[in-house]
Amino acid sequence: MVDILDDPYQTLGVARDASAKDIRAAYRKLAKQHHPDLNPGSKTSEERFKAISVANELLSDVEKRAKFDRGEIDAAGQEHAPRPSYREYADAEGGRRYTGSARGESFSDIFGGMFDDGHHPSGPRHGRDEHYTLATEFLDAIIGATRRLVLPDGRSLDVKIPAGTRDGQILRLRGQGQSGGPGGINGDALIEIHVRPHGFFQRNGQDIDLELPVTLHEATLGGMVEIPTPAGTVRMRVPPQSDSGTKLRLRGRGVPAHGALPAGDLHATLRVVLGKPDPALEEFLRGWTPESPANPRSAMETKS
Repeated sequence: MVDILDDPYQTLGVARDASAKDIRAAYRKLAKQHHPDLNPGSKTSEERFKAISVANELLSDVEKRAKFDRGEIDAAGQEHAPRPSYREYADAEGGRRYTGSARGESFSDIFGGMFDDGHHPSGPRHGRDEHYTLATEFLDAIIGATRRLVLPDGRSLDVKIPAGTRDGQILRLRGQGQSGGPGGINGDALIEIHVRPHGFFQRNGQDIDLELPVTLHEATLGGMVEIPTPAGTVRMRVPPQSDSGTKLRLRGRGVPAHGALPAGDLHATLRVVLGKPDPALEEFLRGWTPESPANPRSAMETKS
């Protein structure tokens, strides 16, 4: 759930008369500080980033900002229900009186039907936002894609998944929520993206980690090997005498640049694979005496 402060100006740390440029600068500064990709695993940063994004979305929209300043909408962009006067209670059909309600009921739940006889609140009616989930493949979230979402009412939406989309990120499709009725304003569709795990890629912020199998020949003598990246296969040089666990980096081959974030790197951890039994190799090793014998377990020796 997005933690939204009551005042978007306070959320972004700007004055109420701040210019659009000041708001944009404040948002970028805070977004860089709290972006989940730069704070992996931090729920606090994730919630703070969502609140910052909501505040920026409201204050960057001239119309919404003006409505908030006039008290017509709240910090989440939702319309405040108008407060009817006593006369509206008395004039309502049947002379119904307000007798209180359970906490959490909406205005329409409390006063449903009161305005059916001509007493309508001012301004267009806003439809509710609708929430959906959409599962997508790892690479689609990394490099971007368009996926179709079929809604319960039979409609379908083409959802553009931006490059660098994170698991759990919420995309907003304006006007695709509940209908606002004749002359009203439709709500938005809020789509939470669930990213499926990949077979060998793992995301770490803007970087991508990969375990790369190499042969004994490649690890010993070095050479060029093919390595998969989100954008396709590339060639990388493996240094001679590379042990299992050796880490190599391909700059700019991780998550593509998006927003204020630069492209990440791809980190490959080598894993030496012996493969099928090779009689010739076994025969060679039996007769081979290394010039500088080394004990790879020397660091594990304990004093008795």
